[in-house]
Amino acid sequence: MTKKNIVLGFALAAACAISALPAQAKEKLNVLCAADEEWCNLMKSTFEKESGVDVSMVRKSSGEIFAHIKAEARNPKVDIWWGGTGDPHLQAAAEELTTEYKSKQIDNLLEWAQNQAKEGDYKTVGIYAGALGIGYNEELLKSKGLPAPKCWADLTDPVYKGEIQMANPNSSGTAYTALATVVQLFGEEKGFEFLAGLHANINQYTKSGSAPIKASARGETTLAITFMHDMVKQVKKGFPIKVVAPCEGTGYEVGSMSIIKGARNLENAQKFAEFALRPDIQSMAEQAKAYQVPSNSGSTVPEGAPKLTEIKLINYDFATYGSSDTRKRLLKRWDDEIKSLPR
Repeated sequence: MTKKNIVLGFALAAACAISALPAQAKEKLNVLCAADEEWCNLMKSTFEKESGVDVSMVRKSSGEIFAHIKAEARNPKVDIWWGGTGDPHLQAAAEELTTEYKSKQIDNLLEWAQNQAKEGDYKTVGIYAGALGIGYNEELLKSKGLPAPKCWADLTDPVYKGEIQMANPNSSGTAYTALATVVQLFGEEKGFEFLAGLHANINQYTKSGSAPIKASARGETTLAITFMHDMVKQVKKGFPIKVVAPCEGTGYEVGSMSIIKGARNLENAQKFAEFALRPDIQSMAEQAKAYQVPSNSGSTVPEGAPKLTEIKLINYDFATYGSSDTRKRLLKRWDDEIKSLPR
């Protein structure tokens, strides 16, 4: 064999060896999303296109996500939790399930979003806000000859028996916000009296907080307790939904985002956090028919979004009702005293 052939042989062998090497693994990010499916998908596709990161995103309700990350605490497979009511995010922060990350955009966020971050020791941050309310199908209400509700107290009227739907507060952050709202409005004892009266008129407790207003839009239930922005979404779709801000006042959510402690793809989780707080990204929400108020002061508020300044909001105590002890105690009491009641 000539020297030239030997050199050529080595070159071919090296080329074969290089071609046999595995391709560099694509960067990844695992996300649990508690917003509506359409918004989750928009965030996923936009971030993938911009960053080149391969995103695995699963949609679940806030309570389900909290249970999920708690179960995986010793070996987390999720990197970031995006969306959903702030109370379980605060509980996760208190239980050391999430990790501190102070965004470089923090000073551009509205006060309520910054307060959420401070309350959670920067293990969470506010990304949007929305007020709780009562929604009803106007056509169904009229056909049944029912009065239009104006207040929380109206919902215990026996005339609404079997006509109301809300979510289960164990799985739904929306429903936990409703539970915490009535307790703050009426006091705990009278609040649970109200919930017992309401229970008599409930036809179903759903898993998802937005499911009741979707059912109302389809004509499957007359009234729904959920966030007003979810009602606006159904109005925008052309359904005969009316939105009511209860006369006594109402609670609200600070939808939040948290990076999971022990995240395997921490750097990408931080990239996603910065991406999600940008005003241009928050302003895309309307494309997904999401009508929450965004947290970045430079974001565009979706047309038709409920005006929080025109709604009688209670001074919602996020510190107390987002705490692990209070949340566990109220949910247990709801299970023991309300869910078990006959209807």
